[in-house]
Amino acid sequence: MSLVTASPPVQSFANALKAARTRCRVSQLELSLRLGVSQRHVSFVETGKSQPSRALLSEWLAALELPLGLRNELMLQAGFAPLYTAGDSSKSDGAAAEHALQRLLQAHDPMPAMVLNAQWQVLRVNQGAAKLMGLLMPELAPLIGQQLAACQEGRGPAPSMVDAMLHPHGLLSRMTNQAEVGPAVLTHMRQDAVHEPALRPRVAALQAMLKASLGAKRMERLAPLEPVVTSRFATEAGPLAFFSMFTTFGSPQSIGLASLRVEHLFAADEATDVAMRALAAAA
Repeated sequence: MSLVTASPPVQSFANALKAARTRCRVSQLELSLRLGVSQRHVSFVETGKSQPSRALLSEWLAALELPLGLRNELMLQAGFAPLYTAGDSSKSDGAAAEHALQRLLQAHDPMPAMVLNAQWQVLRVNQGAAKLMGLLMPELAPLIGQQLAACQEGRGPAPSMVDAMLHPHGLLSRMTNQAEVGPAVLTHMRQDAVHEPALRPRVAALQAMLKASLGAKRMERLAPLEPVVTSRFATEAGPLAFFSMFTTFGSPQSIGLASLRVEHLFAADEATDVAMRALAAAA
């Protein structure tokens, strides 16, 4: 009797599929329940002893809520056609989507709003966001504006929100409650970096910066249990406080659109609301 081993391509796919499930912190049993198959079958697929059908693999990747780009990569590794269309995350994939993004940004003025991609790059901002950047980062705001304009014209990469936080004269330099907001932002970034390798060096840089400014003990301390995390800043217009909400496309079928989210900043107190409206009126 001869032993037949899995071919390298099959084994590579099986290892990648197992690694994706592990990163998502989903057990084989939980995944089997989500898919309606036996845990034994999940194990066989992850060890290369069994090959899933295209339909099952599609459900498998959806059950893990993997990014669309990664789903395409795993489909190709398994020998199937990709599920989703590719798209440049620096621009919307269609006039309707473009119009929706612009309407969301404009409707939120004078409060700040911006479009971010999965790498935390800024792709669009409304007037409120531009004014807030100028208020919080007067040295950096013109450079960010130039980089954003160049990106929209296809002449360079989009500015990074993480870099704007890490810069010595960036967002964190004006934040008065880093001990509350910093660890929360770091946790959010770590979750995104699980499927976005390009983010990982910036996650490490932010963690090092926060540890240096807050200390390891304050980094480990749990933040107060509040309904939302509020960012507080010291500015020339007085203390400002904001909390965030995010908007994403429902059931996107394009990798570009799936990576986009709109961050809306809301005034956390009346003084901030008055200050932002005054900034808008001054223009």
